[in-house]
Amino acid sequence: MSTPIRSDRSILLSRLSGSTVKYVSLMLGVLVTILPLTVVFIASFKTSAEFGQTGPFDPPSSWFNLENYVVAFEDGGMVEGFINTTIVLAISLVGTILIGTMAAYAIDRFQFRGKFLIVALFLIATLIPGVTSQVATFQIINGLGLYNTMWALILLFMGTDIISIYIFIQFMQSIPTSLDEAAMIDGANRWTIYWRVILPLLKPAIATVVIIKGIAIYNEFYLPFLYLPSRGLISTSLFRFKGPFGAHWEIIAAGTILVIVPTLIAFLLLQRFIYRGLTTGAVK
Repeated sequence: MSTPIRSDRSILLSRLSGSTVKYVSLMLGVLVTILPLTVVFIASFKTSAEFGQTGPFDPPSSWFNLENYVVAFEDGGMVEGFINTTIVLAISLVGTILIGTMAAYAIDRFQFRGKFLIVALFLIATLIPGVTSQVATFQIINGLGLYNTMWALILLFMGTDIISIYIFIQFMQSIPTSLDEAAMIDGANRWTIYWRVILPLLKPAIATVVIIKGIAIYNEFYLPFLYLPSRGLISTSLFRFKGPFGAHWEIIAAGTILVIVPTLIAFLLLQRFIYRGLTTGAVK
C-alpha cells in the first residue's frame, strides 16, 4: 500500500521542482533584461555632472528633467531618422514578402533541375557570417552606383533574408496542392494561383516575417552606418553624440529610450500575432 503513496509523492516533488526551476529561470531572465533598461532609463533624466558622479541605480535629482530628450530629439535628428527608417522599412518589407513568397512558391510547387542544389545553397548562405562578405558586397553596391543612397539598404535588406524564404516554404507545404489543381481546372494560370490563392493563405507567415524582419531592420546599425553615412536612420542618429573627446551618455540614454518606445508599443500591440505566427510555424 505504501508504493502508490511514494510514487504520488515523487511525482508531486518532481512537478514542484520543475515548476521551481521554471519560475526561477524566468525571474533571472526578467532581471537580466530589465536591469540594463532600468540603468538607461535612470540615466536619461540625469545631468552630465550627475551621470559622472552618481551610481547607475542612483535616482536623478529631478524626474521631470526632459532636457536630454529634447536635445536627443532635435540635435540628434530623430525626426529625419524616423522618416528615413520608415521609408527603408516599408519598401524592404514589401520586397521581402514578394521575393520570399515567389521563391517559396517556385521551390515548393515546381519540379526542376537543380532544385536540391538551390535549397542547399540557401542553407549554406545562412551559415556564412554576413561580415565576412562585406568587402565583396561593398564593391557590388559601389559598382551599381547605390552607395550613400537608401536603395543600397533596401537592396541589402531584401536580398539577404534567407530565413524568410524558409518560413514561407514551411507554411507553403501545409497548403494542399489540390487547391492549385482546382484553380487550374477553372482556367487559372500560375500567376493567378499565386496571387489569388496562395498569397492570401500565407497571411500568418507574412505577419510573422513582417514582425521579425521589421524589428531587425529597425534595430540594424552596421549596414546604415556603412552604406548611408550622409543620412541618419533611427539606429545611427544616436551615434552623432559620440565624439573624439568622449560621449554624452545621458543624451544617448534619452535617445535610446525614444528609440525603444515605438518597438515596445508595436510588440505590445502585436504580441499575440508574434506568438501565434511562431507557434504555427513550429508546428507546421
